[in-house]
Amino acid sequence: MGKNTTNISTLKVGGSHSYYELQLLHGLFHTEIHGIISALEVQKESLQEVIIEYCTCGAGFKELMNCKNLEILRIRYCNDYNTNFREVWLLLQRPKLESMNGIIIEESLLLKTLKSFCPNITYLDISCTVLSTQLLELIGNLQNLQFFTLRSVWFINRIRKEELKIRVKKFAEILPLTLQYLDLRYSCLHSYIDILLNYCDASLKNLLINCIDNEKTTNALIEFSKRKRTLNCVGVNSYCNRSLAKEIERYFALVVLLLIANFENSLIPRNFSTHY
Repeated sequence: MGKNTTNISTLKVGGSHSYYELQLLHGLFHTEIHGIISALEVQKESLQEVIIEYCTCGAGFKELMNCKNLEILRIRYCNDYNTNFREVWLLLQRPKLESMNGIIIEESLLLKTLKSFCPNITYLDISCTVLSTQLLELIGNLQNLQFFTLRSVWFINRIRKEELKIRVKKFAEILPLTLQYLDLRYSCLHSYIDILLNYCDASLKNLLINCIDNEKTTNALIEFSKRKRTLNCVGVNSYCNRSLAKEIERYFALVVLLLIANFENSLIPRNFSTHY
C-alpha cells in the first residue's frame, strides 16, 4: 500500500464477524496496524475516509493528522477508547456515537474521554441510555458546540420523575451559547420540552422535536421565541394538533420533517467526523 498505490480515497480495515476471524484480526491489529497506519503517509493527499472495525484501537494514529483531505474516521465495534492517540481526539469536530441496540460499550469512559480530549467539537450526534452526569459534564465543556442531536434515552423510566426534571433543567442550563441546532426527536424527552425551553439560554435557530400536542409545549415555544428572538424554524415529525401549530406559525416557521428529505443535511456542513 505504501509503495504501489498513492491514490486511495477510502480505506477500510477489519469487517470480520466470526469468532475465529475476530481472533485472527485482533492478532493482526496488535502487531501490524501501526505499519498500516504508517503507510497512510503516502496517501495524505487523497485519503478522505478511514474505517476501522473489530479491533483494539491502541496503535499510534499520528499519521492521520497529515491527511489533509481526511473528512471521516469511522471506528466501529472497537472495545478500547485508548487516549494514546490524543492528537486525533483533538481533531474531532463532528463525532457521532451510536449503537444498533441503543447501548454504547463503555459509555461512561467514552464520554469522559471526549470531555478530556475533544474541546473542539462543533457537531455532536449521540445515543445515550440516560441523562447521566458524564453526559451533562461533556455538554457543558463543549463551548464551540453548534449542532447537537440527542437520541435513545431509552431507560428514562428508571429515573424518578422529580430527579429527571432536575436533570433536564441542568441540561438546558449548560447548553452552550453557541448552539444553533438542537434535535430531540428521538430522545424520549418530549414531555419535558417546556422545562428545557424555559431554562435554555442558547441562541437556537433550529429546534427539532417529535410533535406539538399540547398548550404547555406551544406556550413554551412561543415564550422562548419571544425571549431569545433567534428561533427561525421548529421541525416536527407530525402535526398532532393543527390549531396549536397554526398559532405558533406567527412566530417561526413550522416544518413537518417526514415530508422533507435530507432536512438535517441541508443545515449541517460537512467536516471531519468520527462515528462510533
